Amino acid sequence: MTKNTGAQGRTEQQKQNPSVLENFLPLIVDVAVPLGSYYLLKDAFGMSTFAALAWSSVVPALRTVWSLVKERKVNGLAGLILVVNVVSLLLTFLSGDPRLMLAKDGAVSSTVGIGILLSVRMGKPMMTAGLKPFLVKADAAKEAAWARLTSGASARSAAFLRKERAYSVVWGVALLAECIARVVGAYTVPVDTMVWLGTVFLVGAIGIGMVVGGGLAIEPMEKMLKAEAEAGAGAESGKTDEAGEAGATVHAVA
Repeated sequence: MTKNTGAQGRTEQQKQNPSVLENFLPLIVDVAVPLGSYYLLKDAFGMSTFAALAWSSVVPALRTVWSLVKERKVNGLAGLILVVNVVSLLLTFLSGDPRLMLAKDGAVSSTVGIGILLSVRMGKPMMTAGLKPFLVKADAAKEAAWARLTSGASARSAAFLRKERAYSVVWGVALLAECIARVVGAYTVPVDTMVWLGTVFLVGAIGIGMVVGGGLAIEPMEKMLKAEAEAGAGAESGKTDEAGEAGATVHAVA
């Protein structure tokens, strides 16, 4: 019975704190698979540039559909990205222009980037969904500290919320810059070069998001979260001591 409970606890912890591989699996599927399949289809199977690009886009599209089916709920962002993919694919088939297909990846980046920036404007930063588990790490004290910081109940709340918004802004701007670079490259750089260069742009944007966002927001937020958790623990300890003293006084009087 104890073993079973322990296994369940580990499973829940793994869900809340996924491994590095699990975090980057979608990126591997959406970037590495299309890139590898493009060169395989073009060089090994002799497909045209247009056909190789078209077929190499199938896996990411199927993954998006599968995510929607598996979660059994409509994710607005995922659905929007799927629509962008399908529409751009149809336009490319009609025009027969492989450069349009390369440029459409920029439309996906801009969709995500604009979505992130709009979420900040609406007061619900989109990147917080992935940031919170990373900072809280399934720690009950930090979970409570996070709730106080984001609700405005703490003296540190204003600074914490500014950093939370800044993190999403960094990612939104980085993805929009990646979109511009990708679209410009799609119409100025040779197609074969742009296939792998587009991946470099994406990895660069992710790197900027991680490094700049980490230094600007994650590190300060982590320190504030730790300080708030320690303050909360101190307050609880003080209440316990007061309750104990009150009980002792009542007992002595009695």
